[in-house]
Amino acid sequence: MDRGKSLESRTSGGESSANDYEVFLSFRGPDTRQGFTDCLYHEMLEANIHVFFDEEELHVGKEIAGELPTAIEKSKIYVPIFSKGYALSPWCLHELAHMVECTKSKPSEKVIMPIFYDVKPRDVRLMSPRYVCALKEHEKKFGCQTRLKWEDALKSVAQIKGWELKKQGYVGVLKCSVTFVLEFQCISKLP
Repeated sequence: MDRGKSLESRTSGGESSANDYEVFLSFRGPDTRQGFTDCLYHEMLEANIHVFFDEEELHVGKEIAGELPTAIEKSKIYVPIFSKGYALSPWCLHELAHMVECTKSKPSEKVIMPIFYDVKPRDVRLMSPRYVCALKEHEKKFGCQTRLKWEDALKSVAQIKGWELKKQGYVGVLKCSVTFVLEFQCISKLP
């Protein structure tokens, strides 16, 4: 795909700037980067969807902590890819909490589309020890308030109907995800 052409066509209508993203992918690298997330990213690029993927979009010499919140704010669709280790990452939890805040502040403009990679929604809803134990560990470093904020974000997103990889498989989730983004783009452009 010619990325320059994609960005040019997106900015010519005045709807969004070259720095805006249709999709922000949130994932724990060691769990899904080289497999599912990489496939999802490339499927979206082939569909001419502007995606924030940290490996491609973070710039050498820039502070990561500053770029990620900005990328989240400039995205329309958030795709947290919940894996067994997602809650072990403070970065992932920070991203998720920020996504929830942005969605609440602009509910008609932003949406969260969760993918349950190798966990069930009940794990993310904190109804199993998998994520609960990770949050207890984080509380030691980040405090009770941060833990509660992360818990609320997890529970909130787990209530959203998403895709479960175990039920639909790679190809099914990839196709559904791309279709969802393209349909959301069309709906958001309606008057």
